[in-house]
Order: sequence, then structure tokens, then C-alpha cells
Amino acid sequence: MIADLFPLATATLAAVTCGLLGNFLVLRRLSLMGDAISHSVLPGLVIAFLIAASKHPIAMLAGAATAGIITVVLVELVKKLGRVEPGAAMGVVFSLMFALGILLIERSAVRHADLDADCVLHGQLEMLMWYSAPDHWSGVFSWATLEAVPRQLTTLAATWMIALAFVALFFKELRIAAFDPALATTQGFNATFMHYALMILVASATVASFEAVGSILVIAMLICPAATARLLSDRLLSQVLWSVAIATACGVVGYIGASAVPGAFGKDAVNAAGSMAVVAGLLLGAATIAAPRHGLVARLLHRRRVGLATAREDLLAALYRAEESGGAGLSTGRLGDLLVGSSLGGALRGASRERLVRRDGDRVTLTDAGRRAAAELVRTHRLWESYLVDQVGLSPDHVHDTAERLEHVGVRPREGPAVDPHGRRIPRRNG
Repeated sequence: MIADLFPLATATLAAVTCGLLGNFLVLRRLSLMGDAISHSVLPGLVIAFLIAASKHPIAMLAGAATAGIITVVLVELVKKLGRVEPGAAMGVVFSLMFALGILLIERSAVRHADLDADCVLHGQLEMLMWYSAPDHWSGVFSWATLEAVPRQLTTLAATWMIALAFVALFFKELRIAAFDPALATTQGFNATFMHYALMILVASATVASFEAVGSILVIAMLICPAATARLLSDRLLSQVLWSVAIATACGVVGYIGASAVPGAFGKDAVNAAGSMAVVAGLLLGAATIAAPRHGLVARLLHRRRVGLATAREDLLAALYRAEESGGAGLSTGRLGDLLVGSSLGGALRGASRERLVRRDGDRVTLTDAGRRAAAELVRTHRLWESYLVDQVGLSPDHVHDTAERLEHVGVRPREGPAVDPHGRRIPRRNG
């Protein structure tokens, strides 16, 4: 297990760095930009390698940052000059840049035999194994450990610290620029500068991660942790913290699971970077289904609650109008005809539970509390009809359906005429 310390730390740092920066790509609807940059830095890496004749981190970082800036500029030019939507512009640019990188990397592989396309895609975490690791954890805390730390881990640690410092120092500016770039400019700082600074950091995180974990994991970590956190929180700080926790979980669980899960079935270990990306996708899928507020289950339950509340209010209104006409309640069959498309059974159970209606065999009537609630609802409906006729200018015979929907929203008109456009009395407040 100690031998896995360096690759595990490297993978986790790559995930956390990309996950941290990915929050601001997701908020600005630039998730594809992370994909674009992760592909587009490839020609920058190859050209930097050809010029420097080495994979020195500074040279590779400079090449990646340059390619990242060129990508951002090209996307803006294609978007403005070509008048296409941002997703199409990013797709065009990163496809061309990645194709150029593949051509260059194949050419460089022939001459130098040092750049490998497979490494770019899924990394070489297994090359970071600590084969000379001590037998016990007590031996880890020594100078010999520092001397054994691989260059990829050191580079990612430095990139992580720079990204963390950037987000911490410019959190307010990044938040404003993400939601309202125009407001950011009026606040005294340049939103365009923040945009390019963020893109440079994304490019830096990409190149720092390429050799160790490859582009597949980089793309997943730039999007999945932030998108998962976005489903779990509506506050930016909480989202950032959630994304870091999720990225950490992806790194640890994905790396351990790459060998543990296949081993349980007697199979060989799978690629660790791919396993981490799978964990990120599974967490995003779980959040999409089970997030407490924005998940699929929560939305379905909310929709059901709203539907039942609407049906219950329609039930009360129908009974009130029946009383206005001189009737003493309505039969369930008649209510079923009036409440087409609504859950009559659920509405009746809810209204009975709240003691708004009483049932006498097949007949349903309003209680005093139900009559007051129904009068307020009918009042709102007829005030909306008056508003739509008097203020909006609609014809009286075209306002009922619109008022039928508006009566269920939280905004309720407080004042209005004594009668509605159809000549019916508008109930007074509180029934």
C-alpha cells in the first residue's frame, strides 16, 4: 500500500486541481471549454518539446499556456466573426487543434521516440509506483521520501497550490465575473482578464496532469465534480467545497477500485485514470437522481406535491362556485368531470385531512375553513381576470384559462373591483 502513495497522491491532486477550477467553467456554461483546452494544449506540448528537446516542466507549461490562450482567442473569434453559438465554436477549434497535435505527436514519435499518444490519453500512473518504499509507515517521514518524490507529483502539487491561491485571492471577482461580467467591469476589475487568467490556469492544470493521468481524467475532473456539486448546493462557496470533496473521493476510490474491484473477480487491474473517471461519472449520475433539491427524485416529488396542491385548490374552487349557484356540494362523479386531468382522489384525501371538506357518502361539501380558503382562491382568480381585462387589454372571454393558472402562484392581487369582467361578485378578503 505504501508503494501506491505517490501515484495515489498524484491522481488525487490532479483531480482536486481540475475539480476546483472546473466550478467556474460550469457556472459560466463553459464546460466544453475544459474539454477544448485539454485537447488543444496537445500541439502546444509537442511544439514546446520540439523546441526545448526535453520535457522540462517549465517548457511544457509555457507551451500549454500558449496553446490555451490561442484556443480561447480562436473560440472568441469564431464565435463573433462566424456568428455561431459558443458550443459550436469550441467544438470547431478543439477538433482542429487536437488533430494538429496528433499529427505533430506522430511526427515527433518517429524522430524522438519519447512522446506517446496513449500516455496523453490515459496517463502513466503505474510509472510512479514507489518500488523502494519502506515496509512501515514510520519510514515514510524522512528525507529519503522527499528525494524519492517523482517530478509529476511535485509539478501537480505546485499547480494545486497556485490554483488554490488564485481562487482564494480572487474568489469575489471570479464569482461576480461568472454570473455577470458586465457588473464585474463596473466594480473596477476586468472580467476579460479574469477569463484569460482562469483559462491559463486550466491549461496549466491540464499539462501538469497529462503525463500522469492523461486527458481523459482531466476532462472528467474539469466537469464532473463541479457539476455534481452544483446539484448539491445553490451557494458558490459550498459548491466549491463539495467539488473538492468529490474530486478527492474520485481520486482515492477510483485508484483503489482500479485494482480492488477486478481483483475481487480474479481479474487484472484496470487503468487507474479510467477508473477514477468512472467513479466521477457514477457520482454525477447518483446526484442527478438523488440530490436533495435538484435531483430527479426530488423534482418528481416536488411536481407531485404541486400537482396535488393545485388539484386540491381546484376542488375547493369548484365547490365554492357550486354553492354560489345554490347547490349544496357536488358529487364525486361531477367533481371528476370538472377536475379533468387532476388527481381527484389525492385532492379529496388532502382536503379531508386538512378538514377543508367533508364527505357524506358520494357528496362532498365545504367546511367553514374550506369555505374561507375557497373564497380567497376565487377572489384571486377573479381579480386576475379583472387585471387581464383592465390592464392588459384582453377580451373577457379570453382570460379564464390564464387566470386559472395564475390563481395558484404565490402572488395574489390585494385590491380590485367589486365584480369581475363577467359580472360575478368578487369575494371580500378573508371570505
